[in-house]
Amino acid sequence: WMIVGLGNPGSKFVGTRHNVGFEAIDLLALQENIKLNTIQCKALVGKGMIEGVPVLLVKPQTYMNLSGDAVSPLALYYRVKPDNILVIHDDMNLDVAAMKMVPKGGPGGHNGMRNIIERFKDNKNIPRLRIGIGRPPGAMDPKAYVLQKFTQREKVEIDVCYERGADAVRLIMSDGF
Repeated sequence: WMIVGLGNPGSKFVGTRHNVGFEAIDLLALQENIKLNTIQCKALVGKGMIEGVPVLLVKPQTYMNLSGDAVSPLALYYRVKPDNILVIHDDMNLDVAAMKMVPKGGPGGHNGMRNIIERFKDNKNIPRLRIGIGRPPGAMDPKAYVLQKFTQREKVEIDVCYERGADAVRLIMSDGF
């Protein structure tokens, strides 16, 4: 399996709503003792095992909207089929810290996911774990909203969500999707 967390590289994006995929991968790497210590195909990569299953943990180092530029070559190199790539990403259509696992589907307005699907020749059979970040308040520009940090209350909720997400990944590895 290849488990991909979507986000933007760089310290100024740490803790922002758009980087929940990166944060989820970081927690999973810590819990499973997988070191993200290799740069390959424009991505930070760690190799290890989860529930006895070989995995690649991946954080693309492209910007969000070009995530497929890292994910597609890695999948090709390691011969990982799209239905064995789990993408973890933010979703404005879910309340903060809500999660939804889906085995396939369209990008749902997420440009990083759209780019990944395009790079796999429009194959939508890519599983994902969507993590809710809520909707922007009032007339706030969604592009500005996703680059904001969580409030203190939301941060507590999202940290619990990362724990539940790591548990979900382990369940998928042990029992399948």
